[in-house]
Amino acid sequence: MNGLIWFVILYWVISVGIGLYAARYVKNSKDYAVAGRSLPIYVVTATVFATWFGSETVLGIPASFLKDGLNGVVADPFGSSLCLIFVGLFFARPLYRMNLLTIGDYYRQKFGRAVEVMVTICIVISYLGWVAAQIKALGLVFNVVSGGAITMETGMIVGAASVLIYTLMGGMWSVAITDFLQMIIIVVGMLYIGWEVSGIVGGPSVVVAHAANAGKLNFWPATSGGGREILWFFAAWITMMLGSIPQQDVFQRVASSKDEKTAGRASILGGVLYFGFAFIPMFLAYSATMIDPKMVAGLIDKDPQLILPTLIMTKVPLFAQVMFFGALLSAIKSCASATLLAPSVTFTENILKGLLPVQTDKQFLFGMRCVVLVFTAIVTLFALHTESSIYKMVENAYKITLVAAFVPLAFGLYWKPATRQGALAAILLGLATWILFEALAPDGYWPPQLVGVLASLGGMVAGSLLPQFVRPGSGTAPVTN
Repeated sequence: MNGLIWFVILYWVISVGIGLYAARYVKNSKDYAVAGRSLPIYVVTATVFATWFGSETVLGIPASFLKDGLNGVVADPFGSSLCLIFVGLFFARPLYRMNLLTIGDYYRQKFGRAVEVMVTICIVISYLGWVAAQIKALGLVFNVVSGGAITMETGMIVGAASVLIYTLMGGMWSVAITDFLQMIIIVVGMLYIGWEVSGIVGGPSVVVAHAANAGKLNFWPATSGGGREILWFFAAWITMMLGSIPQQDVFQRVASSKDEKTAGRASILGGVLYFGFAFIPMFLAYSATMIDPKMVAGLIDKDPQLILPTLIMTKVPLFAQVMFFGALLSAIKSCASATLLAPSVTFTENILKGLLPVQTDKQFLFGMRCVVLVFTAIVTLFALHTESSIYKMVENAYKITLVAAFVPLAFGLYWKPATRQGALAAILLGLATWILFEALAPDGYWPPQLVGVLASLGGMVAGSLLPQFVRPGSGTAPVTN
């Protein structure tokens, strides 16, 4: 136990030091926000993969898989992987050509200031759950490896503060360099621990056969539930598949690339890698049901997120523990740093800059860092006071961007008749119907986020084709491939 704690401390110090070293490359706000648009494909691919391979992948997805099988993880990794692939195929190149600092800049150029502000607020709010999930996971790790000596709350505060240090100073440069190193640790660590646990249970085929017999590999919804089951399955799938496309962290990786080909290819490669490696934690967690069924039975309803860490702490040697928690810490830190930076940059660029238009670049950069600090404090407080699971916190984070931001982005790029009036109608109708259904029928026949995105679609089409009562903004012409 003591050896594991010292490993965690050493790893933490080294990774923070590397992040601070990367801060030397930050000369201006563009360096801080998008690493000077200069990153090669292997670094961009690594940061795409490492950003998405977070706490929900190692702790949240396996817990949901144990309870509901593949049908319960349709949002992530299935939806999330397709999101990255779709970004690479349809969104990366046209957005890269626009030479923007944030995704909010696109909405301003295409639809005007009002749309920019509304979408930016939705994007920033959506990050609360995602970042809070990473901070909550940091608290869990510190609590587990210390044998309870460090409380969850203390672990959250320490973890958030340390990630803040290098994100605050180095921005996207620190995120990119640490992500590249952390991807290596994640890949090596996950492969090694998978091999170690596989040896205990008798090989992957034994685990897969056991899971199939238990019905855990059934992916499609049961037809016996009628149309409701199909609707909820589809809604869960598109929540992350489409709702995470108009996100600043995704856009930052596109914009940080050295050219548009790199932006598209790196996103696709990152999505494919993520999909493949996301199944390793599921394999490990299900192996726990065969290795220690009593432990799993005791935690499955109480706190299933602890099943995998408990298995590692009790059933494998110290070196395997070091490899697992090294990979887990890398996954959490890479995701946390990226999701702290993304909303802070877009809030500064698309909200504060409009309120304080006369600024030097040095003042603008200082403002970004101040917002990173404030946002970190807010999400840490949110993480300390929420009871939601890591998986649900991440999944729910994308509902607001699904209903408010996806349709204006996609139609603005690929539908020439799209107008400012249509975008405003899409945002307002999408949000209003989603909130209404969440309040009145959150578990009804129709999933609230599905109703919201359909209303958003209707608002965009009707608002764009009907007589224009909203004065056109200073948008650009539609951008297409």
